[in-house]
Amino acid sequence: MSDILDVVIIGSGPAGLSAAVYAMRAQLKTLVIEKNPMSGGQIINTYEVDNYLGLPGINGFDMGMKMREHAEKLNTPFMTNEVIKVDMEDKIKILTCQDGTVIKTKTILIATGANNRKLGMKAETDLVGKGVSYCATCDGAFYRGKTVAVVGGGDVAVEDAIFLARGSKQVYLIHRRDSLRATKILQEELFALPNVTLVWDSAVEDIIGNETVEKIRLKNIKTSSVTELDVDGVFVAIGTNPVSDLLDGIVEMDNGKYIIANENCETSQKGIFAAGDIRAKQLRQVITAASDGANAITSIDRYLREYK
Repeated sequence: MSDILDVVIIGSGPAGLSAAVYAMRAQLKTLVIEKNPMSGGQIINTYEVDNYLGLPGINGFDMGMKMREHAEKLNTPFMTNEVIKVDMEDKIKILTCQDGTVIKTKTILIATGANNRKLGMKAETDLVGKGVSYCATCDGAFYRGKTVAVVGGGDVAVEDAIFLARGSKQVYLIHRRDSLRATKILQEELFALPNVTLVWDSAVEDIIGNETVEKIRLKNIKTSSVTELDVDGVFVAIGTNPVSDLLDGIVEMDNGKYIIANENCETSQKGIFAAGDIRAKQLRQVITAASDGANAITSIDRYLREYK
């Protein structure tokens, strides 16, 4: 690909697809590079999305396909490939792909997202969207009046437990240690809730269920005793891993390897922008990812007008 593009969007989740729509409407020479042949990012594995404005209860796969269709309607060019290297040549960014393809572009928008850390068992994968979730704010509404477990001990896990306790009959918070890592104010709020039970020093050994989650098997870290809890859902909140290795050493990142970018999605490297879950920010949701994509292209368009 010899032409110099205006923008290469790496990733085709909600942030990347939103950016593609805005880039094509701005008549930028655009290319979307997606590692997987299926667009949509993490939402395609979500049974229902209940908190996206105007589309309550939409199936996650359908939502991802609708986003892709919108981008395709504007004739967005897509390439299934993986960018493995980024080089800088004056103001031009040179991307090398896994198959040897070399692409030159004036700007890069990285929207590769973040992967949820997994417990690491087969049943966890088999029951995703059928009782196993990684997003309480996305799926919590489906467990009103039911019993759920949250796995983790940091801010996100405690916030998830507090959120779920508003509607669920019973919430178990499973933590490997005998104290939480969450901030004290969150802990105080959690401990005051009558329908939350802390299960200390325990790890999830297995998730049990056929069509849906039915129970979890726990092992006490200190005593090695094994117990089971009947639950309708398991919310795994043990952290995420941003897919940011491609730009390691090129742009500024925080301690968790999330890319530091301002509200205009500008990184520390001119001409490189970040959108969606890969960006260091407070809330990672479909709606904030889509907003980032739009915002990033607005910044890129301004950058290109000033580009000399």
